[in-house]
Amino acid sequence: MSEDGGIHLLLEQEGPYAFRISFEGTGLGALHTDEPAPLGASAGPSPAHLLLAGVANCLSASLVFALRKFKNNPGPIRTRITARRERNAQGRWRLPRAEVEIQLADPAASLEHFDRVLAQFEEFCIVTQSVREGMQVDVRIVDADGVRHVPGTAQAR
Repeated sequence: MSEDGGIHLLLEQEGPYAFRISFEGTGLGALHTDEPAPLGASAGPSPAHLLLAGVANCLSASLVFALRKFKNNPGPIRTRITARRERNAQGRWRLPRAEVEIQLADPAASLEHFDRVLAQFEEFCIVTQSVREGMQVDVRIVDADGVRHVPGTAQAR
């Protein structure tokens, strides 16, 4: 996959709220997701789990990258992310905030340029920064006849 070729995933419904996610062009195995009960059967991580996993994983990898950039050889890190669902003004569930704690295996004093690492590692994290900046998501629905529908408009395309 080229750097500017985009990231392509294919989701195929397997159950009432369960999906098989294929990571096109990567050779990776599929991931199976599901909503928690009472909607789904909790047969896999939910979309909220995946969002939080993406943020935590990206921050962790960015921290390791920044540490290594300054010639450190850090021990394994451990990251915990926590979020609470809250209803917005319209009564819809949202994750308005996440708290991330990254545990280093090394004392900060033993790491070279740790102050500079802290100042910049978050900027390397494509997922966290995209979430923070509010990624635009364009949606269209294509029916069985091939007609495209755009949510929020009365017109089919």
